[in-house]
Amino acid sequence: MALGRGLGDILEEMGRVYEQEFDNSGALGEKNYDEINEIDVNIIDPNPYQPRKNFDMDRLEELAESIKSHGLLQPIVVIPAGNRYILVAGERRLRAHKIAKIDKIRAIVADADLDEKRLRELALIENIQREDLHPIELARSYKELIDVHGITHEELAKIVHKSRSQITNTLRILALDDYTLSMLSKDKISQGHAKILVALNESERKKAVDTIVGRRLSVREAEKLVQSMKNHIQDREHKSLHKSHSNFKLNSDEKRVLKDILDGYRCKIKDNSIEFVFDNRDEYDKFVTLIKKSDK
Repeated sequence: MALGRGLGDILEEMGRVYEQEFDNSGALGEKNYDEINEIDVNIIDPNPYQPRKNFDMDRLEELAESIKSHGLLQPIVVIPAGNRYILVAGERRLRAHKIAKIDKIRAIVADADLDEKRLRELALIENIQREDLHPIELARSYKELIDVHGITHEELAKIVHKSRSQITNTLRILALDDYTLSMLSKDKISQGHAKILVALNESERKKAVDTIVGRRLSVREAEKLVQSMKNHIQDREHKSLHKSHSNFKLNSDEKRVLKDILDGYRCKIKDNSIEFVFDNRDEYDKFVTLIKKSDK
């Protein structure tokens, strides 16, 4: 499987440089200092396949203030692209530099020849491994890797170092309708709520979402709500299944005839149906024998 060859090497190289460049206190060490470049932020282009679409401005402002006060402890990673560079890892750090109006940023220049497909892979994997993506963006990233490479949940789990159940549960979010996804994207409901809501149909799900948001239900409370709604739906379907549309009804004489024939069996004779109760297999076998005899 081609996925991960080359890309994994870059990620490992990033990790090795971090280990070499920083001591345990986070201070910049002397070893391999020349591997870190000072690059103008205006000649660095974001990876066009970056799956993260939304960035928390408050957190970016906080990061910008931290960089102004303490400097950038962890350099970004870029690859050459003519006279410019393409960002591989560290978009939040690059954005924070621009907010702080710092013209240059410390960067590792990776020696890699990446085509469009590899840039897409690297953006997805780097974000999955190193960034706290929103659950929806994470799910879409998982799905894109699975679709493009035709891999299984198990194979993806090994690549991104997550459990298979975590991959599967995250992907279930994409089965939700637009209304529920919009509430999740606005953080009106959590990923925990979203996973529970998958079990409902769209109309019932909207009712559940509105109730969760309106009453500010916890995940556990929402789970009880959804289970109650599922039970109600099942009861309704059960009643609908057993509801007869026939106008035929047994009269008292007909019911008496049936009662005589079925003497010895526990049964309830209704207007146009009979409900049997068998305490054991012998009773069932005896009843089946009776039916077979009457059929001859």
